[in-house]
Amino acid sequence: MRSSPILTDLVLVGGGHSNIEVLRQFAMRRLAGARVTLISEHSTSAYSGMLPGHVAGHYEADEIHIDLRRLAAAAGARFIRARAIGLDPDARRIELSGRPALAYDLLSLNIGSTPNTFAVPGAVEHAVPVKPIDQFLRRWAELVAEFTTDATGKPLRVGVVGGGAAGVEVVLALSHRLGAETDHSLTLLEAGPQILAGLGPRARRILTSVMAGRGISTRPGHAVASVGPTGVTLDDGSHLAFDITVWATGAAAPAWLAETGLARDEGGFIQVDDHLRSVSHPEIFAAGDAAMIEGTTLPRSGVYAVRQGGVLADNLRRELLGQPTRPFKPQRRFLRLIATGPRHAVATRGGLALSGAWAWRWKDWIDRRFMARYATLPAMGEGHAGEPVPALRDHDVADVMRCKGCGSKLGAKPLSEALARLSSSHASVALSDLDDAAILTPPGGKTVLQSIDFFPAPISDPWVFGVIAANHCLGDLHAMGATPWTALALAQVPEGSEATQSEDLFQLLAGAATVFETEGVQLVGGHSIEGDEPGLGFTVNGLAELGALSRKSGLGDGDVLILTKPLGTGALLAAEMRGQAKARWIDGAIAAMQRGCGPAARVLLAHGATAMTDVTGFGLAGHLVEMLRASDCDAELFAGAIMRLDGVEEVLAHGVESSLAPRNRQRALDHLSAAGQWSSVDMGVLSDPQTAGGLLAGVPADRAEACLAALLAGGDDARIIGRALPKQGATVMINKGEC
Repeated sequence: MRSSPILTDLVLVGGGHSNIEVLRQFAMRRLAGARVTLISEHSTSAYSGMLPGHVAGHYEADEIHIDLRRLAAAAGARFIRARAIGLDPDARRIELSGRPALAYDLLSLNIGSTPNTFAVPGAVEHAVPVKPIDQFLRRWAELVAEFTTDATGKPLRVGVVGGGAAGVEVVLALSHRLGAETDHSLTLLEAGPQILAGLGPRARRILTSVMAGRGISTRPGHAVASVGPTGVTLDDGSHLAFDITVWATGAAAPAWLAETGLARDEGGFIQVDDHLRSVSHPEIFAAGDAAMIEGTTLPRSGVYAVRQGGVLADNLRRELLGQPTRPFKPQRRFLRLIATGPRHAVATRGGLALSGAWAWRWKDWIDRRFMARYATLPAMGEGHAGEPVPALRDHDVADVMRCKGCGSKLGAKPLSEALARLSSSHASVALSDLDDAAILTPPGGKTVLQSIDFFPAPISDPWVFGVIAANHCLGDLHAMGATPWTALALAQVPEGSEATQSEDLFQLLAGAATVFETEGVQLVGGHSIEGDEPGLGFTVNGLAELGALSRKSGLGDGDVLILTKPLGTGALLAAEMRGQAKARWIDGAIAAMQRGCGPAARVLLAHGATAMTDVTGFGLAGHLVEMLRASDCDAELFAGAIMRLDGVEEVLAHGVESSLAPRNRQRALDHLSAAGQWSSVDMGVLSDPQTAGGLLAGVPADRAEACLAALLAGGDDARIIGRALPKQGATVMINKGEC
């Protein structure tokens, strides 16, 4: 089925509790013509309600995280892993770290708050803030590793700054994790006169008693004046020695909001009306910790962010449909379930407070039910398309039958706008002439090598796809030892408005241009068309001396086989399409695809590589067989040395593989000796088609170790995986061990 033309871009910035609910509701009911994009620095989102349980050791990390890649795919949304650093509301672009700004028509900000450490000297450098949660979890995992491997047996001194409910839950969780029978000391610090000032007297008494029973020292009425590597200094001049200082107090707005021109309150938070709309910019909505509803003083609590999610999703949909939005009505009193470390909790509402194991079971049931809402969604492409966007019926592409042939070419306006923006930001773009073809004159009589590749986008981030496509297409030139010279683009963008097509084309080519600039390649022209999905490819030209080319046919007896990248991108991308891949697995695959082969090729050539090929669509086995047939050699592979991306063995074991893998596997079986020694997973790895894969090279045995060391020093995840043998007829021999 043809997808609807893209009429408007809804961009969600931040993977907080409110925006993930927007995605969930769009997964259940989409809007034709509205493209949704989630921008998040992380590919998972930690649920704050389960954080104390994780710190205490009751939940594994995966249990408290929502997979944003999977959620975005279920909603038919693009996922862009990037850090937002600014906003230009006049141009309607969100600024991102290390890559071009992204355009939006409607924006939702759910970016959370940052720890209020800047006002206290030394806190930024030495304290471990609880927020952002993912940052805290990474540091906590490091601390646990340090603690469990510490052979000195020295008691740990922990200070937690902040005597609210969050600080109390954290210090109780830490106490349980460290163990009551140990000599570790924990201290809770609070600047105000009272611990848990926001709770009723009964709840306060219960929790204070629990802390006292655990030997946790509480110090209310003293503000922290400074933080150092060995502890904190209080406002009365006294010093408390801590090995770890956890910061669980205060919240500050992200600093970049100050430069946006958005209306903000006295604390710097985005000021919104009760419909969660910016009071200064009606096309921007905001929710969660980064926003404050005009005329209210709501505490910054995950409870409100969760409850705002439904209203935010409904109002964004209503805005797209041209309907009146509705107000968010916060509850003034609500049930709170506060974990106390072990499987025990305090339930409190208003002045009522009760505690026990039953309260933990209740909290655990509520939290797991919340997480289940985001784990039982349709896989990519299965969501209902929904109704079109009637508010945009007058748009220039609505209800228009799109032509084929040359009628599918992008219009002059989006093309020229995208190329003008690209030329102004990337020196690698040489599109100043308006001739029908590029005029190229090879320098110094060198031989010109040419290659071409094109494929549909395997990921939804257009800029990263541009990086990957450029790396993939340049791989053939690197494998032959050529110096990349020029490129012609073939770009396909989805049907949509001129503005969306211009933005999409720019993002694709801007990603590629970052690779071309690194490799000294000039983008000299190309062709662009409309299609159902994004696609990108390049005709690339390289230069070399004819006698200096690296060929597949140069492999000799005894040469060592070196592979420069781990395998598994095909299986992992297939698993993501089926909703069966973990976000961190896809992060690893994308990171591998974003690394170009140019540096590795230059190292291999400098160490006398006798033959090279890039490992792409035919998989390792297919490309190795090509090299062996060209060189009239056999080879021995060391199965245990072949690198695999994290997660690939799990997805292959569950029968998930690329659609090209069965054909690759059948071809490989014709050339393997004792193929029965390989497990189905091993065969899956050998047959897996790679996108922007690494190089496979033969290197003289006496230079192999030095070559490998140079590759590793340069950042390549390279390994020696085999060796060439005299031709005996079997092509590839199997060795289950390592080299």
